[in-house]
Order: sequence, then structure tokens, then C-alpha cells
Amino acid sequence: MKYTNRANSSNHPVDSPLVSVIIPCYNHGRFLQQAIDSVVRQTYTPIEIIVVDDGSTDTTKTIALRNPQVRYVYQSNQGLSAARNTGISHSTGDYLVFLDADDLLYSHAIAYNVKMLLNHPEVAFVSGGHHTVDAELNILNTIKRTVLTNHYRNFLRINYIGMIATVMYRRSIFDTLRFDVTLRACEDYDLYLTISAKYPVLHHTEVLTAYRQHQTNMSSDSSMMLSIVLQVLQRQEKAIHDPEDLEAYQEGIKNWYTNYCEQMYHQLLGPNVSLSALTRKNYEQVLYKHKPKWFFRYQLITKLMFIKPIAKRIIPNFLFRWAYQAGVFQSYRPKVGSIRLGDIKRLKPISNSFGYDRGGPVDRYYIENFLHQQADLIRGRVLEIGDNEYTVRFGSTNVSQSDILHVHADAPQATIIGDLTDLPQVDANTFDCIILTQTLHLIYDFRSAIQTCHRILKPGGMLLLTSPGISPIDHGEWQKTWYWSFNELSLGRILTEHFPPDLVRLQTFGNVFVATAFLYGMGQSELTQHQLDAQDSHYPVIITAKVCKPV
Repeated sequence: MKYTNRANSSNHPVDSPLVSVIIPCYNHGRFLQQAIDSVVRQTYTPIEIIVVDDGSTDTTKTIALRNPQVRYVYQSNQGLSAARNTGISHSTGDYLVFLDADDLLYSHAIAYNVKMLLNHPEVAFVSGGHHTVDAELNILNTIKRTVLTNHYRNFLRINYIGMIATVMYRRSIFDTLRFDVTLRACEDYDLYLTISAKYPVLHHTEVLTAYRQHQTNMSSDSSMMLSIVLQVLQRQEKAIHDPEDLEAYQEGIKNWYTNYCEQMYHQLLGPNVSLSALTRKNYEQVLYKHKPKWFFRYQLITKLMFIKPIAKRIIPNFLFRWAYQAGVFQSYRPKVGSIRLGDIKRLKPISNSFGYDRGGPVDRYYIENFLHQQADLIRGRVLEIGDNEYTVRFGSTNVSQSDILHVHADAPQATIIGDLTDLPQVDANTFDCIILTQTLHLIYDFRSAIQTCHRILKPGGMLLLTSPGISPIDHGEWQKTWYWSFNELSLGRILTEHFPPDLVRLQTFGNVFVATAFLYGMGQSELTQHQLDAQDSHYPVIITAKVCKPV
């Protein structure tokens, strides 16, 4: 089936269809302005914004009405599905996006998905990746799943989208479909299954949105979510005839049990999670029935936690150490005087060369993972400092011209000789991408360097930057120019002096173990992936920044 953009009253050109962003809101007025602002800041036009107030008793109406770009629609409280359906009825756009009031669109989100739909007229919707963030918008995780074919089969296995705001629908799909108002949750997953069973759809891994997680999220009730998602998935069973689809369906049932039982398990044991007695009982019953091993482990841990004060006095320390290493205790602190320091009981590091002589630097794991995740942004004309190893490695055939900036005129590969703090020989708006890894801390006038990056980037161009956090200082040539040490807060302040805050995405990588290993000179090969991937923002080994110059 091939879709076409139907005409609208504004007579927008075919290559600039009107996009309707529908924001349902029920007592999320404290978040609503941020959601609206994220739509207003889109690089794409034309857009209409519709806020559907689902019977809120807070400031939702006041906030919506103070934004002249917003069309405000009120209805008595009927639930999220009904609010979205009301938004559809009041919209006029060729393409539709649904943004929950506590979530955000990144500034390029609509432009990116419009381009995908224009380039793929056969698909009913397009979807992408997202960040999960906390209430203060600190990034918790990046969700980027690669699904190229068999989308319906993959939906049977799991909801690979996970956040509705990454989806852009063609309006024509709602000529015959609406969100199911009988569902308290998972109405988006239900629609994905229904649409992908009949029509082709498209998915990409560009991160478009921020999905806010907080205690008032409907999706924080794991037992309710499990029962509803199983209800949604089981609707598909009678219509499945393909053996591979049936296998995917059965796999999906198992996946959802595992997913939500794991959430229940961690919520039951979480010190910062407040559960009612009824919710706790429901969680325990679900675990007992579907994940008995997890249930008995939970029972053991809670009993051990109860007797822990007594046990500390009568049980030898080595048994506590064993229980921690076996995963029985989530935390364990050795008694004073009983810590085993082993090979790190020394006053000098194991290696003075960042671990190059022991399997490679630990920080390179984070730097290269960051660039790998952003590889689709390394394209067009790209500037890198010192050499172009990462440009070639991660940009590959997407790079039309690779430039190397070096301060020394005798550098053999350099295409530009100069200092990043002042490059008058480079015109403004020259580069599509600048790769600036492990360099900013070596520049005394770092603010001028960032200003230069802003000037020479094209509108829409990307700065991909990494900086050391907790790190030894070089023993070689860089020790005389190792001026600065940044953290996430200071680097963010520096970047937002020249770039809009909503176009700056920072993330830290590392934990206390990795930071200690790095300081002692241990190599990447001496650490496990689990140890490397555990993140604790209080011990940042590397800080990364993905920065976009406004269009």
C-alpha cells in the first residue's frame, strides 16, 4: 500500500506536510510547559500543537492557554486513549505525533521523521530511539533497537519502540483505527501490533525524544502493566497462522513475564521504592507463580537483611564477603581493618601509560562506544584534531571530506594548521561534524575553542566531544598542557554559553571500580564488560557531549 499526503486547508507543499503534535495531559501541569517548549523549538515547520486536557484539576489549562501556539481542548476525565482520540479528531495535520505531557521531543525529531516518511511513502508509521531520563531530565539510558525487517514479528516478541513520541503516523491510518479506550495502558503497543500486522512500517535508531521516569508514571505499576500487556498480546493469538510468528508470540509472552517480574523483584528489594502492602503482596504472588527462583531469592535476601545486625556480630566476615560476591547481598562493606587490597596496596601505579601496555586504556572503551552510537552523525565534511582515525573508522563512506587540524606545520596528515582557539583561515559554517576527543582539557583558553567550534560548524552540524573526568595526568608530552579537569556540570555550563541547552546532550561513564582501575593503570582487557558498563555519575571517568548547532 502506498500512502499520499491528503490536501489540507493551509495548502502546504508536498515536501512540507503539516504535522500535528497531540499532547494529552492529566494533572501533569508541572511538566506541560517543557513539553510545549520542546515542540516550539523544532527545526521543522509547519506544526500545530493540540493540548487535550483530560479533566485535570491542576494548572494544565492555565499553562496551555498562555501559549498562543497551542489549541486547547478540554474533556472530562476519560483516560489516555480517549484523550489521544480526541486529539486526532481536532487535528488537521497530514502526519501525527503523540507527546505525553511529561516527555520531550528533541529539536530535530519532527524533521527527521518527516524526511523518513517522505522517503518511504509505503509505510504507515516511522519510529526511532529515545533516552530514558529522570524527573530532572538527567539521562538514565539510551534505547536504540535495530529492527530492519519483520516488524510485526518483532512486535510480537517485545514492544521495541517503547515510547510513543518517537512515532510519526500518517493521518490516513486513523481513518479506520483509534486507540482502544478499554485499555488502561499499553494502548500504543496494541496499535503497533494492529498496524504492523496489516501495513509496512519503518524503524530507525536516531534518538528523538526524552522519556521521563518518575513515581507518578502509570507505567511504574509493574503488576498492572504486566496484566494489560499480556491482554494486548494475547489478542493476536487467534490471527497468527505463520509458524515463525507463533514462535515469536510465545517468546513474547516469556519476555513480558521476565521484563515485569524483574521490575517487581527490584522494586521489592529497592531501598528507595515505597510499595503499599497490597502491591507488595501482588508482586510476591506473581514472582512465586512465574519466577519461583527469584521469589525464593527475594525471601532469602529479606530474611538475611532482617538478621543482618545480629549476623554481623556472630558470622565470620568471609561469609559476608562470599554472600556479596554470590549476589545474595546487594551491598557489603568489610569490617574496618579487613579490606583486601591485594595488588593495589601500593604507592605507585601499575602502569604510567594509561594502560596502553596492559590491553588498552579503559577510557577508550567509553569514547569509542560513544562515537559508535553517533556514527550516523559523522558525515559530510568532518574535522578531527590530530589525526582522522575516528572519522575514517566511524564515518566510513558517509564522509565526503575529512580534515585534520594540527598545531604543528610539519604534521604529515594535517589539512589545516592552526590553533582551535583562533582559526581565521576557516570560514564560518564549514563543517557538518567536528570530532573533539580528549582535547579540551589541554587548551588553556577552552572557551574560545568552543566558540570556534560553534562558528565553523554548519547550521545543524554536530560537535562530538569527550573529556576526561577522573584520570591520571599524562607522564609524557601532554603533562605540560594538561590544564583542566571538567565534570558534567562544568562542561555543560561551558557548552551552553554558545549552544542552546536543549541541543546539548551530556552523559558520564564510569564507576568507582573503573575509576580506581584507570588510576592504577589497569588495561581495558583486565576488566569485564559488566564492570565497564555499570554507571555511577559520582565517579565519571569520561564525559561525552553531543552538541548541535541550531539551524
